[in-house]
Amino acid sequence: MDKFEKLSGIAAPMPLVNIDTDMIIPKVFLKTIKRSGLGANLFDEMRFDREGNEIEDFVLNQPAYRDAQILVTGDNFGCGSSREHAPWSLADFGIKAIVSTSFADIFYNNCFKNGILPIVLPQDAVDVLMKDAEKGSNARMDVDLVEQTVTTSDGEVFTFEVDSFKKHCLLEGLDDIGLTMEKASAIDAFEAKAAALRPWA
Repeated sequence: MDKFEKLSGIAAPMPLVNIDTDMIIPKVFLKTIKRSGLGANLFDEMRFDREGNEIEDFVLNQPAYRDAQILVTGDNFGCGSSREHAPWSLADFGIKAIVSTSFADIFYNNCFKNGILPIVLPQDAVDVLMKDAEKGSNARMDVDLVEQTVTTSDGEVFTFEVDSFKKHCLLEGLDDIGLTMEKASAIDAFEAKAAALRPWA
């Protein structure tokens, strides 16, 4: 998993509330266990019509937001079923940070395990960021995980809270496998000791 320290990117405004995991990645695309390739189907039912043509007015289909790395969203983002394919598809598309007033718990935790920073801010702050995101590709938003700040294109700064352990994992690029590998020497020592004490096992 890539380390996350600072991000300067285009923010796409998605003011809808209760965007659930089935809207993020419809269930028909859950047949794979690969993390790659799902970005093509991110928000599939909102991005494409039944013939597979792009819906022009959907925000991520608009030229200004095709390379967005940040989403500014409505309340309760990522609700619904607990499919990890949702953050997989967001990450594969290129989304690295999401700002909302609240997230569903399982989705929120899955984001950190997949290199995405979910940022919780009060409604008034999200309103400012949403308006800033509406300026398009010329307005780049800055996210600093070290300082725990989001800065608008006009220089207005908002501070967010984040669990210290989750912050450490993102800064160091550690998913669950990475965390386990940090303990590799201790695991090897335990296995060697166990083998010596119980050679028959």
